[in-house]
Amino acid sequence: MERIIDLDQANAAISERAVRWLAAGLEVGQTTWRDGAAPWPQRLETDRTLVRDPDSVGVLISGPADTVLSVVLFRGGWADVDYFYGLDEAGPMPAFDIGSAAAFGEQLDQWVARVFGNLGQDAVADRP
Repeated sequence: MERIIDLDQANAAISERAVRWLAAGLEVGQTTWRDGAAPWPQRLETDRTLVRDPDSVGVLISGPADTVLSVVLFRGGWADVDYFYGLDEAGPMPAFDIGSAAAFGEQLDQWVARVFGNLGQDAVADRP
C-alpha cells in the first residue's frame, strides 16, 4: 500500500480533537493500530510501540442516544467511516483522496459535526 499519510501525525490530529470531544460529553475510545507487516489476520493494537509498520489508525467515538462514529484511516489516503444511530439509521460516509494528516483532521472535524452536530448542544443534530 502506498504511503500517502503519516499515521503518527494523523493520530496526533485525533488526540488534539479528543480533548474537545470529551469536554462536549462524547466518549472517545483508545486509538487502534494495525501493523501492515504482521501476519494475517492482523490484530488491532492499542499500544503503538507494538506496531512496526502501521497501515491504519482508528478511533471509535460515542455520543448521546447511542450514536457512534467509527473512523479508520489507511496510510494510502482513504478511510472507512461509519455511523450508527440505531437499527434504522446507520451507514458509511465517503472518505477518499485524503492527502495528508492535516486534511484528515479537517475531514474528522466534518464527520464529527455531521454525526454529533454542534458539540455545545446536548441533542444530536441533523443526521447524515
